[in-house]
Amino acid sequence: MGEPYVGARTPRREDARLLTGRGRYVGAVRLPGTVHAYVVRSPIAHGRLLGCDAKAAWAVEGVLDVITPGDAPDLRLPCVHLSPGQRLQSYRVLDDAIRYAGQPLALVVARTPEAARDAAELVDLSLDELPAVVGTERAMRDGAPLLYPEWGTNVLTDFTMGDEDCAAFVEGAAHVVELTFTMGRVSPYPMEPRGVVASYDDDELTVHISSQAPHQAREHLAEAFGLSHDRVRVISRDTGGGFGGKEHVYPDEALICLASMRLGRPVSWSESPGDRLVATLPARAAVHRARLALDGDGRFVAMYVDLVGDLGAHPSNVGASTFAVTATLLPGPYRFDRVAVRVRGVVTNTTPTGSYRGFGQPEGSLTRERLIDEAARRLGIDRVELRLRNMLGPGELPYTNRVYQRYDSGDYPHALRTLRDLVAPVEKADGRRRGIGYSCHVETTGMGPSKEFRDTGIQAGGYESVFLRMEQDASVVVSSGVVSIGQGIETALAQLAADRVGVPIERVRVVLGDTAATPYSSVGSIASRSLVVGGGALTRAAERLRGKLVALAAHRLEAAPGDLEIADGVVRVKGDPAASLTLRELATSAWRGWDLPDGVEPGLEERVSYDPDAYTFAYGAHAAAVAVDPETGAVEVERYWVVNDAGVLVNPAVVEGQIRGGVVQGIGQALTEEIVYTPEGQPITDYFLPTTREVPDIEVVMLETPSPLTPGGMKGVGESGTIGPPAAIANAVAAALPEIAGRITDVPLTPYSLWSLLAEVAETS
Repeated sequence: MGEPYVGARTPRREDARLLTGRGRYVGAVRLPGTVHAYVVRSPIAHGRLLGCDAKAAWAVEGVLDVITPGDAPDLRLPCVHLSPGQRLQSYRVLDDAIRYAGQPLALVVARTPEAARDAAELVDLSLDELPAVVGTERAMRDGAPLLYPEWGTNVLTDFTMGDEDCAAFVEGAAHVVELTFTMGRVSPYPMEPRGVVASYDDDELTVHISSQAPHQAREHLAEAFGLSHDRVRVISRDTGGGFGGKEHVYPDEALICLASMRLGRPVSWSESPGDRLVATLPARAAVHRARLALDGDGRFVAMYVDLVGDLGAHPSNVGASTFAVTATLLPGPYRFDRVAVRVRGVVTNTTPTGSYRGFGQPEGSLTRERLIDEAARRLGIDRVELRLRNMLGPGELPYTNRVYQRYDSGDYPHALRTLRDLVAPVEKADGRRRGIGYSCHVETTGMGPSKEFRDTGIQAGGYESVFLRMEQDASVVVSSGVVSIGQGIETALAQLAADRVGVPIERVRVVLGDTAATPYSSVGSIASRSLVVGGGALTRAAERLRGKLVALAAHRLEAAPGDLEIADGVVRVKGDPAASLTLRELATSAWRGWDLPDGVEPGLEERVSYDPDAYTFAYGAHAAAVAVDPETGAVEVERYWVVNDAGVLVNPAVVEGQIRGGVVQGIGQALTEEIVYTPEGQPITDYFLPTTREVPDIEVVMLETPSPLTPGGMKGVGESGTIGPPAAIANAVAAALPEIAGRITDVPLTPYSLWSLLAEVAETS
């Protein structure tokens, strides 16, 4: 068969379709009789909807329906991730209690998108506005406006993870570095906006949706509308990016389904550009009050973090779990005697927060790696040497950190030393101040153990299933519940199947994104799990299918299975090519039930479920070289380096692309991206994404330590690139500006924020 497919830089098979305009996106769905919807959103952040007068809207030509809260009083969506003591476990799709600007209050349906929008502007909302509360600090003050008065507080959940005696270890340490970090809200910004085309016909609901988890969407929609699951079909064949923002059903998306059920015809909706910052769930909004304790030799003794996370108006599907993930990964690749994290999730009058690529891990890395750099600066120790002094070695793995995570495999010091050898300073005489910063991380990937889901409050299963079939002509079909969201999973699964079964990759077809044609996947393509868990299931299925082919051939050739091999489209006796059978011959016989060994059933298909025993842990080391203009505070990232280990690399080209794309998103979080609110709860800032001007040359070096857990040895890589940049860039800026190094704690590091810090120092010097 030639060179193996696993490990090859196979061109992405999706690209020919996507780049020639043949992508199967929601916007391309055309159903006969489709009408269009527009969402009416709240202009205020806190209050009550007293009335919704739609008479003027009904007068617009082409209007077919107007849905208000009274039309759907019991329609609710669930919170999938439940934290200890969480007070709210579901929320209304249309609620007359208003808790954030942009909250859906009504839906207008018309024959054209223009008519729906025009009519929506005529819906007269009668509002009783209440004082808003923005920011977790204000929300926790005595006398703050309460979003849910029956709670008596704005704190949804409050729990501690780690060692109970951590504080004592901090107090008794020789050196303590204490800093407070603030991470701004960032927003998923996929190329394809959220969109839905829902069609209700013959008591069956078919939903075309841009989704990372179509099976979860099917489950939640069926439950919300009281439909049996077999009467709901969800299709999400090509999703133009998700980054965590499309892993669940939103209230406005459920409304489109309700509209179709009321009208009995297809209803189409796509999120308008202005709605993204108020409707699509942002993430990252958190404050960490952190203390790092060291002994006299620079050994890490303890770390304590008081984490307060902003949940927005209500817990979304993920609730406070993103903050819990931050807590579990705070120790990173280092040894600590003690670690403890207090986690509080607080509701505020802002858009609910959810998951975003990296899911709590960039925040934890920023806190830990800035503390380490500040400790090195105060103690006069080289930053890299301080890390190496405290870093877990390969002989210590597997290792369970102080917050319950069991790292499986790797060589963390080798990654950092490799990175150090790559880094070279940028030399320019242009008046700017330059610095280089480092960050290291361990990343949780392969989200999956179903038992752990149950034990930690996740209302889902963590396994993946695969249907693998060889047809009579020896072509192969892979059907998986994971989804193509731009990460190259279609190509990677084809490589695995071709390699493990022993057929040319051109003979492999991959079916994804249709709940009627794929096996159940409770959580879909999130959390760097598609190839780890879905690919793990496929690896096992392919091994079984290959074993059956060999067994069939051994029976026909009267040979021992161990003496056979699959190559060049045939099963043959090793060393005797003449003694062989083509795969097509074997497949045809198998499907006809001819010449089968005793006890072997006809056909060539395998259904395998893989439920991981534990998470896998990838890791990486990042470095950034920056130039800072002290006159303006502007930061330029001039070079960037990544050393990453994601286990066995099925397609190195795809992995490199994933890492580079993640780094770009991390640069945005570090320097430019943030949603800011007025005290009244109105988003006020333009949202600045990094462009080609802000993205430097990114050098990527990949290591390869197979995971002992995953069939095939893969670890996840979808989020790896996002985790290191905020910390590495912040450390680089601190190195460039030592006079304010101890105050480089908040991201994004905008020109104004740095200029202000420099101006304060200049005034006092």
